[in-house]
Amino acid sequence: MVIVATAFFGLLLLGMPVGIVLGVAGMVGILDMGGGHFLAMVPDRFFSGLNLFPFLAMPFFILAGEIMNRSGLTMNLVSFAQALVGWLRGGMAHSNMVASVMFAGLTGSATADAAAFGNTLVPAMKKAGYSGPYACAVTAAGSIIGPIIPPSTLAIIYGSLMGVSIAGLFAAGIIPGLLLCLVCMCLIAATARRLKLPKDDRGPSLARILREFRYSILALILPVFILGAILTGITTPTEAAALAVFYALFVGCVVYRNISWKDLYDMLARTALITGVIFLIIASASILGWWMTFNQIPQLIADGFLSISEDPAVIVGMILALLLFIGLFMDINAALIILAPVLAPLSLAIGLEPVHAGMIIILSLTISLMTPPVGACLFVLASVTGERIEAITRSLWPFILAQLLVLVVTAYWPSISLFIPRILGLAG
Repeated sequence: MVIVATAFFGLLLLGMPVGIVLGVAGMVGILDMGGGHFLAMVPDRFFSGLNLFPFLAMPFFILAGEIMNRSGLTMNLVSFAQALVGWLRGGMAHSNMVASVMFAGLTGSATADAAAFGNTLVPAMKKAGYSGPYACAVTAAGSIIGPIIPPSTLAIIYGSLMGVSIAGLFAAGIIPGLLLCLVCMCLIAATARRLKLPKDDRGPSLARILREFRYSILALILPVFILGAILTGITTPTEAAALAVFYALFVGCVVYRNISWKDLYDMLARTALITGVIFLIIASASILGWWMTFNQIPQLIADGFLSISEDPAVIVGMILALLLFIGLFMDINAALIILAPVLAPLSLAIGLEPVHAGMIIILSLTISLMTPPVGACLFVLASVTGERIEAITRSLWPFILAQLLVLVVTAYWPSISLFIPRILGLAG
């Protein structure tokens, strides 16, 4: 363990990509365990780590989100959100959060949300009188709703690796995702006067809401269609993702007719790039995961936790602390792939329902996307808007604390995440 840990953290500090670090660390462990003969199993473990049909859902969902974004439906969602809540003080900040919930149903990606709104909403908020760091902080806080509200790539990864119902995880993310939005909107409302956030001169208008709803209906149909098909058992997540791509292409190419062949090529290339990075991490992590499983390291870690305390409440607190700490320094996909096999048996040992345990792990790691020093959403917004990460972080801390509250409530009150899955018969 010392040799593998040294190789892992040493290569990370040298700046090597995490996908390569995971594979090299696993190979070091296998070489130390059985010599050169054991290295023959590395290619098999590498490819078998990806040989799961549900993983096909990820590139399809990513591509569907790219098409919907390129066709201009993202801005229709923003306009609809502004019609709903833009009349409040701090209305554009509220609209940002509501639009994040809607956009989450299209992409399931926090960085896609941050990039899209960093290019569109942040400049608009700055023009309306918001400070740049605050506009970025609101966008970062809203962007992490993406991996929680279904469809979620993290739920697909976790469900595929741990044998947990992906449909159940999708259903379990609905209420926590909405709570993340609600607490952030409450925070915006509570601080709006103190921060002198601007207010739209126009009041609430039912006519405007109906008009913007009509423009955005094609975008709003997609998440309803995806969730309905999956949760009712009509399709698998992978099949629903493929249908989502077909629907998005139909809207962009036939209804709006604003997607060219070059746009399609660019979207396919970007989807391949994003998927390739994720799949490299998954495949490489399967090498390290096999070494950890063979040496019973997950069981050793679980026994170590239980030796400290057998109180489920204390164990859950330690799990949350570990996930939040690891998330400060590690890519979220890598952290999920490494820690899920370790923490899932521990969560079962203390009596957590598998879907609930999965949602705790996913929610904890998702929050780390907006925490320094390696929060992916922070870097995306800083690069897109030109704002300094330090300034964004100072405005972001109240949102981080508010969303940590949602995490704690979700972790210690299982009914929040399990209410919908239990109604649908997807959780015990």
